[in-house]
Amino acid sequence: MNVLWDFDGTLFDTYPALVEGFVSLSKQDLDRDEVLRWLKKDSKTAFKHYGISEELREEYKRLYNLHSVNSLPFEHIEEVLSSVDENVIVTHRDKESTLMLLEKFNLLQYFQEVVSVEEQGFTRKPHTASYEHILKTRHIDLVVGDRDLDLIPARSLNIRTVAFQNPNITADFHIDRYADFIPKVHNQL
Repeated sequence: MNVLWDFDGTLFDTYPALVEGFVSLSKQDLDRDEVLRWLKKDSKTAFKHYGISEELREEYKRLYNLHSVNSLPFEHIEEVLSSVDENVIVTHRDKESTLMLLEKFNLLQYFQEVVSVEEQGFTRKPHTASYEHILKTRHIDLVVGDRDLDLIPARSLNIRTVAFQNPNITADFHIDRYADFIPKVHNQL
């Protein structure tokens, strides 16, 4: 089985860092739970909702990368990664910080490819371009993500999906913890 993964909020619990980076960028005392709800939709929507200029996106990336150095991978993720034939990542995060976190926790060995959407010139998810790029060189059986924008391209390309910690989006499977991945997803394919 070959799996395409989102990174933030799917492999690593980076939402605290994303929220702190966003609050720092806003220079306001924002309700962090509300910010998280907006960021889980997508950062463009959050920027618009809070009236933050898209011109500050690079500063936002710098701030959340700074905060995310202490982010942790989700529990049991290594067991899941090792049970899969090939793993690839498609992320909006910059490739350098993605690789740094994977290396820090000895997880890089499980990935055959890491695609940073913007650095490699793809239109942001939910556009299918980055997924189509992967499909040119390998077969993908499953896409795992925590937001609808991670799963929309998979559904349009007829790839089965797993929603992680998000029961409110359309997916073939829903899981809240990776201890459930092998019995509820892997063994069902």
